[in-house]
Amino acid sequence: MSAMALTSASLFGLCGAALVGIGLFCIVSHPDLLRRIIGFNILGAGIFLVFGAVARRGAAMELGGDPVPQAMVITGIVVAFAATALAIALLRRLASLTGSATFEAPAAPPRSEP
Repeated sequence: MSAMALTSASLFGLCGAALVGIGLFCIVSHPDLLRRIIGFNILGAGIFLVFGAVARRGAAMELGGDPVPQAMVITGIVVAFAATALAIALLRRLASLTGSATFEAPAAPPRSEP
């Protein structure tokens, strides 16, 4: 039985998968919207890393470098930056209007008995 060698592309793929898991955990488990935005960015970074690892594995098998995944990752980084800026602007507006930056319902004021 031969052991599979851990190449740099495999290591990048595993790290990308770990980042995707951490990002999903942050998105699902935190009610604070800023932490969800950060989790979304971590998730995106993991996807970009996995995509780069897939492109690297193809180059390692002497198939020639494919520039399409690299161009898609660069475009994705620009789009992620713009989406993050928009999300933070919306979050600031939400916080200024409601005084809260979470999805949790505000506590009801205590009822006064006459």
